[in-house]
Amino acid sequence: MEGQHEHVVHYERDKEGILERLRKVEGQVRGIQRMVEEDRYCVDILTQVAAVRAALDKVGLMLLEGHTRGCVVRAIRENHGDAAIQELMEVVQKFIK
Repeated sequence: MEGQHEHVVHYERDKEGILERLRKVEGQVRGIQRMVEEDRYCVDILTQVAAVRAALDKVGLMLLEGHTRGCVVRAIRENHGDAAIQELMEVVQKFIK
């Protein structure tokens, strides 16, 4: 289709690790919900929120690495490097906000 990029999954070797981390994050979020329901101490809840954010950051970094080593490298080899680097920079800017 016109206007769409061919998307290839380049995080395949880390896919199970990513899914495992996401399941862990899901459990942590449920734990935070329980903590709020149980009126737990604010600092304890905030500590768990920070842990979830750190875990999601790790997932994001894994995906960024897969994208860079796969999609960006392929685009550079196919002489589409400028567009791929621009896209990478845009996603990094979103990621670090």
